[in-house]
Amino acid sequence: MDNPLREGLIQERVPEPLVLVIFGASGDLTKRKLLPAVYTMTRERLLPAAFAVVGLSRFEWDDDRFRAEARQGCDTFARRRPVDETLWSNFGRSLHYVAGEFDDPEAYERLKARLTEIDARYGIPGNRLFYLSTPPSTFPVIVERLGKAGLVSRQLKPWTRIIVEKPFGRDLGSAQLLNRQLKQFFREMQIYRIDHYLGKETVQNMMALRFSNGIFEPLWNRNHVESVQITAAEAIGVEGRINYFEEAGILRDMVQNHLFQVLCVTGMEPPVAMTADAVRDEKVKLLKALRPIPREKMDEHVVRAQYARGRVLGESVPGYREEPGGNPASTTETYVALKLLIDNWRWGGVPFFLRTAKRMPKRVTEIAVTFKPAPHLMFARNGAPPVPNVLSIRIQPDEGITLHFGSKVPGPSIDIAPVNMEFRYGTSFGSEPPEAYERLILDAMLGDGTLFIRDDETETSWGFISKVHEAWAEQRRKALPGYPAGTWGPPEAEALVKEAGLEWRKP
Repeated sequence: MDNPLREGLIQERVPEPLVLVIFGASGDLTKRKLLPAVYTMTRERLLPAAFAVVGLSRFEWDDDRFRAEARQGCDTFARRRPVDETLWSNFGRSLHYVAGEFDDPEAYERLKARLTEIDARYGIPGNRLFYLSTPPSTFPVIVERLGKAGLVSRQLKPWTRIIVEKPFGRDLGSAQLLNRQLKQFFREMQIYRIDHYLGKETVQNMMALRFSNGIFEPLWNRNHVESVQITAAEAIGVEGRINYFEEAGILRDMVQNHLFQVLCVTGMEPPVAMTADAVRDEKVKLLKALRPIPREKMDEHVVRAQYARGRVLGESVPGYREEPGGNPASTTETYVALKLLIDNWRWGGVPFFLRTAKRMPKRVTEIAVTFKPAPHLMFARNGAPPVPNVLSIRIQPDEGITLHFGSKVPGPSIDIAPVNMEFRYGTSFGSEPPEAYERLILDAMLGDGTLFIRDDETETSWGFISKVHEAWAEQRRKALPGYPAGTWGPPEAEALVKEAGLEWRKP
């Protein structure tokens, strides 16, 4: 049924006929996120009638096995459940599979023949969207094989595009190399570096909140903002990914991509237009304005730690070093907190505090903008501190926005108590926001790169993060602070914000 709360809103565009080719089609991301997203978009009539999916992986599956795996994934993970049987009978027939190793030239010849057959059957004019849902080490070989097989076109019609999953490199040098490898066969406008945080409705809403409301943007600067905190907490541990996490650490896994994207959207200048390059230009400007942290003062701006044994949500859990396959001498960080300063006119002197960790008390991602107190505290009693005005943007879960301010308590005396003014997506629009992958895959099909990462952006962010890793490399023998699982982090992180006269929020 039509949603009356969406009456009068602009209807979504529908992409041109195309084939989506997923490398790593047997993987967890494809089953849990990609195929459920494509199914939901089909159910919501966002995709063209002439559309097909081709999966490629090394498993010796056929079309029927791929369709069965896809159905299981949609039954479990699709946003719109249960699966509509009538719709699935048509959607399932649009799923196809090619078996092959990523470095085998013959696999690409089989893929090419299958795509030619599908184009003829569905009336698709050769438009291709390749999705690399594979380990980063395979990106260069897949791109090279696609190019040498003649599956990449630099033309505008028909078009070829490629979505590249994170992690996009592991330091500045590897990110630069990967960019060069991609550009051997693709133009920059054809490359879509994906970060699913940018597909979250609340992250996108930050731009709408700032740039479409006259009551916020005039206050969004150093004259009125005291500090900004960005938190991305997870209650889970490494969930069987100990080998990956031991190589990456939380700084690479979360800060360089997710948290820096949220930082950019929160702090960037208004773009001249809501176009891909205009928005990304402003994000790059903000990253370039981050004040470099001197190596000798790294501990004053960055805190890292590792979770120890504790209790999360009432359950006893092991420490990081005690996880299956863990290294008893590991110095990999599972917690990181940063104090960042942005050297521009808007944010000069305003501290931005970022923190992210595993095994915290709950799962939550939040942006909290704390405004400066009123200049004359006429209602202060007995030296009580004023109620801070905080604008909290909840990215996940329970997506929404809360304004925290002081109000008089009913009664004969003048007492000020904190109250909240709340907005929730579900209650305001009558539905839950779409999954991030639904929005991002659709945008790539439409050729809209606004919510994707440009080459200079990823290199600028890695340039900052790599300097932190270089400083840590010189401190290998330094003891790593610990924090019990189920707590909000080590004492050193509290000291980081107390130096600015602040406290970490408990979202």
